[in-house]
Amino acid sequence: MTLDVASIRRDFPVLAREINGKPLVYLDSANSSQKPQVVIDALTNFLAHDYAPISRSAYHLAAQATESFEATRRALASFINAKDAAEIVFTKNATESMNLIVQSWGRANLKSGDVVVLTHMEHHANIVPWQMLAAERGIVLRWVPLTSDYLLDLTNLETLLDGAKAFSFTSMSNVLGTINPVQQLCAAAHKVGAIAIVDGCQSVPHQPTDVQAWGADFVAFSSHKMCGPSGVGVLWGRKQLLDDMPPFLGGGNMISEVRLEGFTPAPAPTKFEAGTPAIAEVIALKSAIDYLTNIGMANIRRHEIELSSHVMNTLQDRFGSDLVIHGPSNPELRGATFSFAFRDIHPHDISQVLDERNVCIRAGHHCAKPLMKLLGVNATARASFYLYNTPEEVDLLADALDSASDIF
Repeated sequence: MTLDVASIRRDFPVLAREINGKPLVYLDSANSSQKPQVVIDALTNFLAHDYAPISRSAYHLAAQATESFEATRRALASFINAKDAAEIVFTKNATESMNLIVQSWGRANLKSGDVVVLTHMEHHANIVPWQMLAAERGIVLRWVPLTSDYLLDLTNLETLLDGAKAFSFTSMSNVLGTINPVQQLCAAAHKVGAIAIVDGCQSVPHQPTDVQAWGADFVAFSSHKMCGPSGVGVLWGRKQLLDDMPPFLGGGNMISEVRLEGFTPAPAPTKFEAGTPAIAEVIALKSAIDYLTNIGMANIRRHEIELSSHVMNTLQDRFGSDLVIHGPSNPELRGATFSFAFRDIHPHDISQVLDERNVCIRAGHHCAKPLMKLLGVNATARASFYLYNTPEEVDLLADALDSASDIF
């Protein structure tokens, strides 16, 4: 099925905006996606007409809010094919989800000398928490390197995983666009008795996700990259693992009993959801899930493969060796996220010139400084595409890059 992108774009109010008489070309969805009207309406309608605290008060309005909140949990479980809605934990963002894993599972299960395996393409959220634990506990970090064509080099994976307790990796690089073989990596982890932790931030919004087929043990992702509100992260974990883990934060709502001598935590997922959550944002996330489901994640993936092919062909034809894309050349092996170097122009200068044409890209290290060092750069320009982007916007990107070359 070919996406009716023109119809989809009408669902996103911001995409109709013009600045200084020029249309908005939003190419920063790997950072954060735009929001459809149904999500905006769900958020504002709840705040205007249905707001109440959840899981505490017994009156009708509160019970209704609690049911709406839990409906999002059930919808997420279905969206990623979890066995049980109780395997879905709400956090404030995916970074907190990754920290929850490290601080709860990691501190309960890892001791000095234990090995955790990461990859060279990880976001800081899947590096720094492990480094913090390494400083505290003396765990050992090993790293899966990259091939010359920006894929994971799995040649020595068995050796790297030997004796490991956890393998934590991204399903899709936020810099390279590389889509990793998640099922294969999870199986390799389990073969040596390690758990498999997946940073799903860049893939869950863009293609079908089946955590059971992956064979993962934990998956983290965020609402704001999948057309939902910001302030909501998601952690999926196997129920037995969650049941065995200690709480991450202490306080209201995460307890079963509190005594002067101590406390008993509530069952998962409640024991990981201390305090008042982002109630309205979680409830509005369900509208985003429904919206993406109605369009079809497989359809979104096909659209992005077609866009990726058009991006690479257009930029190669227009600029040749003057533009270098850091990522796989095969659109089947990548998402529609393109980090690039253009001539000798600094990425921030590229971004500034493109902004004058209302072409929105990101410039920087993309929270992946170790990967930047491996690429031999301090920063890259990055254009990232989603279900609402068009081939015409690819052409506008190329035109804007032409204008940058004229200036510099």
